[in-house]
Parts: sequence; structure tokens; C-alpha cells
Amino acid sequence: MKISKLLAGTVTATLLSTALLAGGHGTHWGYTGHEGPANWGSLSADYSLCKDGKTQSPININKSVTVETTGLEKIGFDYSTGISSVINNGHTIQVNFDKGSSITIDGIKFPLIQFHFHTPSENQIDGKNFPLEGHFVHATKDGSLAVVALMFEDGAQNPFIKKVWAKMPHKAGGKNHISISAKEVNALLPKDKSYYRFSGSLTTPPCSEGVRWLVLKNYTTISKDQVKEFSDLMHGANNRPVQPINARKVMQ
Repeated sequence: MKISKLLAGTVTATLLSTALLAGGHGTHWGYTGHEGPANWGSLSADYSLCKDGKTQSPININKSVTVETTGLEKIGFDYSTGISSVINNGHTIQVNFDKGSSITIDGIKFPLIQFHFHTPSENQIDGKNFPLEGHFVHATKDGSLAVVALMFEDGAQNPFIKKVWAKMPHKAGGKNHISISAKEVNALLPKDKSYYRFSGSLTTPPCSEGVRWLVLKNYTTISKDQVKEFSDLMHGANNRPVQPINARKVMQ
């Protein structure tokens, strides 16, 4: 099966700036009530893909949708810079990377922009939600996006999370300085970086499609107290439910 046929598509630079870097402006959306995920597609014409899209994220990754793919390339990780700021954009906590880090996939270098969190996890593995999911967001100058997803499972306290939570702003719009080295970032990632791959969308409005999703098969840990601290700050869950897989397949 040719990877190129399954994973064609790009996202515009305008989308990147509005939906990812600034946390989204314009029509207000959220995770509960009238502004919740079930209604995103009706809140604004700009969000129509949230209800009409055919390759939406997140998804449930299970045996019925995965295919063994010959020659699935390794992700070329080059996380060589650290983190200097952490923001609360009203929808999540996001850490911003200094310029210079990237991944390479499909022969394309995707600069690393930011890393943010959802509880419980947005993607599922065999129908299972994890207590926390982190998204490393990468973007090219033309607006093409690649997201590396890392699951956190119940277990020991996570030193990376401890450092971020200690500095995360408690009010929406807040921003604090933080110092996390590239070494600490790389230590967060599993040694075995095998992954699931599929074509998807942003998991927040405007839900634009053409995003390369790379979900790591191996996990890290987080303590229940750390999950509670984040959930309390977000006033509950900040995840979009899984979406129909439709005609897609997940490569591994």
C-alpha cells in the first residue's frame, strides 16, 4: 500500500496561526454544553468540517483499521532545542519550543512549534482512553502539519510534567517563562519510537484536514495527582471524542 495515497493533503499557514499558535480566535468554542464538540460544526461556517469532514481526528486505533505497511519509515527526530515559555490558551496548557527542533517524514522537515495536552486522551488504542495525551505540533512554512502523539498511562510521577505544571498559568491568556532543556524533552519520549500513522485533522475548530498523525505505540507515565491538577485547572475534560474512521486505514 502506497503511503502517498493515504496521506496526501496540507493545511494552510493561516489555519496554523489561528488554530494552533494562538489557541483560536473568533467564534467561541469549548468542551461542554452548547459550545461542546457535538456542536462545533454548527457554531460557525468556518467550523463546518467539524461535522462534514471525512478524515477527522481523533480516532480509535484497533486491529480492524490497522494495516501492516512495508517500508514504513522511521520518524527522524531532531529535538535539539529546549522550551522557554508555557501558556494557558483557555483550552489547554501549551509549551513553546525555541527554534531549531524538527522531525523529518516523507522527506520533509517539519519544524517543532509546540507541545500541548488533553485529558483524557483524544485518540484511543483498542477502545482505551489514557489519562493524558500530549501532542507535539510540527509545521512547515507552507502550513503542512505533522502531529506526534504521546500517551501517558497511570504510574509514577512524571518529572517533565512536574516541571511544566509548576509553571503553568492558572488564568486563560497567561504566559510564564520556563526552562526545559532538549535533553529533558528527549527523555520524555520512549526509546522505541514505533508508531501508528493516519491522515486526520485538527482536533479543535476549525477541524481542518490533511494533518499527518503519528501516534507513538509506547507510553510514558503520569501520576493520578498530576492528572487531577491539570483536569482541575481545565475544569474537567478537554478532549474531543473519537470520530468515524470512514475509508481510512492506519499504517503500522
